[in-house]
Amino acid sequence: MNINLIFKIAAVGILVSVLTQVLRHSGREEQAFLTSFAGLLLVLFWILPYVQELFETIRKLFSL
Repeated sequence: MNINLIFKIAAVGILVSVLTQVLRHSGREEQAFLTSFAGLLLVLFWILPYVQELFETIRKLFSL
């Protein structure tokens, strides 16, 4: 995992938290929830290849 991915995740977290607070203060609770959910899905799609690589490594390790 490279450092750029960590910075991207941090940037998405900051952006989503600001957007969520702005939407909640303007009375748009549903859109705030969808914004948080979209940020979570985006980060999960970025992390998914690394999780798959981890499971493959574990599988190879125990199949020795």
